[in-house]
Amino acid sequence: MLSLFGCVPASKRFTATITDAFDTVTTVVAYDASQTEFNKHFKLFENELKRLDALFDIYKENGINLCTVNNKAAYAPVKVESEIIKLLLEGKKAYSESGGKINICLGAVLQLWHDAREASLESPENARLPDMKELKEASRHTDIDALIINEKNETVSFKDEKLKLDVGAIAKGYSAELLKDYIKSNSLWKDFMLNLGGNVVTNGYKNSDGKTKWAIQIENPDLTSENALETLQLTNLSVVTSGDYQRYFEYEGKSYCHIIDPKTLMPAEYFTSVTVICENSALADRLSTELFVTPLSEGKALVEKLDKVEAVWVDKSYNETRSSGFEQYLMR
Repeated sequence: MLSLFGCVPASKRFTATITDAFDTVTTVVAYDASQTEFNKHFKLFENELKRLDALFDIYKENGINLCTVNNKAAYAPVKVESEIIKLLLEGKKAYSESGGKINICLGAVLQLWHDAREASLESPENARLPDMKELKEASRHTDIDALIINEKNETVSFKDEKLKLDVGAIAKGYSAELLKDYIKSNSLWKDFMLNLGGNVVTNGYKNSDGKTKWAIQIENPDLTSENALETLQLTNLSVVTSGDYQRYFEYEGKSYCHIIDPKTLMPAEYFTSVTVICENSALADRLSTELFVTPLSEGKALVEKLDKVEAVWVDKSYNETRSSGFEQYLMR
């Protein structure tokens, strides 16, 4: 949903992509001493990316991961890696701070929407919506307090055998933040940009010159337009967009996106996209989803109260609303 824009070629600038992690495309742009050095560092980065992808996968067991937790935690505590514990604690924090708008225990509901979307995309003539009775029944098994996290023993258990985790609202942003820390702690690169399927992290400067900020385009949700929504200039900041124009299906002439409002159990309909800028990618990811399911006046008031957080909302008619400090990041 976001892309690198306007980079000036430099002798030590390298780019690489990964297509088989987190069900998206990951792009790395970084400055290194040589192609050989970049390749070596990129391989380390790729290994770490794929390790996190395997840990946070809810659909396929790969070692002890979140899929394992979903399958077994209702019957006995499951010992997991520390990154899973920290991600789930982040999820509980997000639930509390968002007033329940971000709920990593909404998996039973989201699974019904996922199945309907997949079936409808595979066979549009047989498109359907989930049955509301089934959605309401599934919603009875989404209690965040039924998720038990034992930090000392690093175990996870469920008090409800029908509880299912879905960390889609936070996992990519959280992973992008972990990857940024991994790059810095292992001295892979000083100046780099990561784009993890629209979760963008910038560190240092473009051209590795200590002054030129990274130029990042926000994709226009009006796909008939040839122009970007905005072009930003950023350093040491993250930017994340949630939108209704990438993952959706149509039923009886209406589009249904993948972002579900926990209160209505239906796709949110306030906006076509919401973009958040802040220092922490995990927070940006969570906020972009929270704001997407929140009326504009309420969401704007929230952003104005947060330190070093800015946002831009695009409604269904493609009208744009910016937070008070958003313009400081626009390319001039």
